[in-house]
Amino acid sequence: MEKKRSQHLTSIVQADLVSILALVFFVVVVYGLDTLLNPQFTGFPLVLTGVVLSLVPAVIWLGFFYRRDRLEPEPKGMVLQVFTLGGLLAAAIGIPVLDNLFAVDGWLTRSTLSHILGAILVVGFTQEFLKYAAVRFSVFSSGEFDEPVDGIVYATAAGLGYAALLNVNFVIESGGVDLAVGVIRITVTSLAHASFAGVVGYFLGQEKFTNRPAWWTASGVALAATLNGVFFFLRSTLTQGALSTSGSGVQRWLGFALAAVLATAVTWVLSGTIRKQMQLPGTTAGGMEEA
Repeated sequence: MEKKRSQHLTSIVQADLVSILALVFFVVVVYGLDTLLNPQFTGFPLVLTGVVLSLVPAVIWLGFFYRRDRLEPEPKGMVLQVFTLGGLLAAAIGIPVLDNLFAVDGWLTRSTLSHILGAILVVGFTQEFLKYAAVRFSVFSSGEFDEPVDGIVYATAAGLGYAALLNVNFVIESGGVDLAVGVIRITVTSLAHASFAGVVGYFLGQEKFTNRPAWWTASGVALAATLNGVFFFLRSTLTQGALSTSGSGVQRWLGFALAAVLATAVTWVLSGTIRKQMQLPGTTAGGMEEA
């Protein structure tokens, strides 16, 4: 088991490098095409562009997180179902609630305080609760959810589905997208929503297989919502598929860079948590005690 676990960790590192290189290649290609061709999209080509730009990073990140459960992987069909459910919840509830019920565009950026609090308490909690619901009320009670790490796998799938719909909506609502800037935003947004959902998934996995107090998972959703809100606040300086017209370019890119660092840091912590779980003596890859 120790040899198998070591081989698994080595294969994860190698596969992660492939994922990162694939994302870099994707971003470079799109950036280069935009620089050389400066394409303009409307109508169906615009929708198709939004779908492609949104799904490619989501699929690559999904593979990145899915491989962490490689010794006892979840059924791909169930992972895809949760991914789809995350997207459907974004389209049916998340986007309409934020745009119409809370009408965040009308008041969120009036002041720095309203921006930060609204990003956490309204945007963050709405989005992270829906990702939680996508797992808790679907696969949580399934026999396939049989180890703590499964919570992270399923929740990141829900987060990536949610992000994919947000990104498609971003491209379409923008009426077009600066591909060079848009592809970077889309890639980072996908990672961010996956990692924040993974935090919720960690708490769900612990709730199911360990003795935790009633407030345990609620605190996980609150933590994810806070991270989500901070990311939203930092990233929102980059709007409409290109740089906004307010503030200096350095300030806007600094905010976006900090948002990217936050998403990457959360992903790194999640990966480290999973690796530690796998290395526990007397456990399987997911951390359950062997019979």
